[in-house]
Amino acid sequence: MTFIPTTRHLDHIFETEQRFCQLYSLPIQRLDKIHWSPLTVIWKAVKFLAEEKDARILDIGSGAGKFCLAGAHYKPFAKFYGAEQRQYLVQESQSAREKLGMIHVEFEHKNFTQIDLKEFSGFYFYNSFFENLPGSDKIDDSIEYSLELFYYYTRYLYKKLEEMPAGTKVATYCSWNDEIPPCYQIAEAHNDNLLKFWVKKM
Repeated sequence: MTFIPTTRHLDHIFETEQRFCQLYSLPIQRLDKIHWSPLTVIWKAVKFLAEEKDARILDIGSGAGKFCLAGAHYKPFAKFYGAEQRQYLVQESQSAREKLGMIHVEFEHKNFTQIDLKEFSGFYFYNSFFENLPGSDKIDDSIEYSLELFYYYTRYLYKKLEEMPAGTKVATYCSWNDEIPPCYQIAEAHNDNLLKFWVKKM
């Protein structure tokens, strides 16, 4: 019989960034400080996004899956999904999920534009579009970057969020907020306004 860790058994893994990062290979661990969200930020975001037990949360540009994995630990009754363009990061995410024995987490090797956003009740957005800006820190050179893509993705997400039903929640971290339509209002702001929580009002 395979042992599936419980939330209590996993608590120590989520106590520090260093312990959590040990789920990954060394090259992925080195990306943590710049490209993955801190656990304290994730905790605040999932408390907002997953208040309801049936919440379905999409991480747009999920990288190595840190937000989804930590989110599923903090809110085990919600479902977390990650969309990521890089296959090897999806594989790292899936490997970490298996080590943790989590069942309410899924990762897909897709551009977020290939996903029906209306399947979700909330979204986490640690600005994955910034990689397309000249001079920005990039994870690698395996995908195309351009200023045109930055504007395209921003406009696309803006339009799709505009089409979502009232009550849709979005948590943004280190974002310029260009992707958030005016029909969303700020519910809370934390971390010197770097972390913002939005709710669609109409």
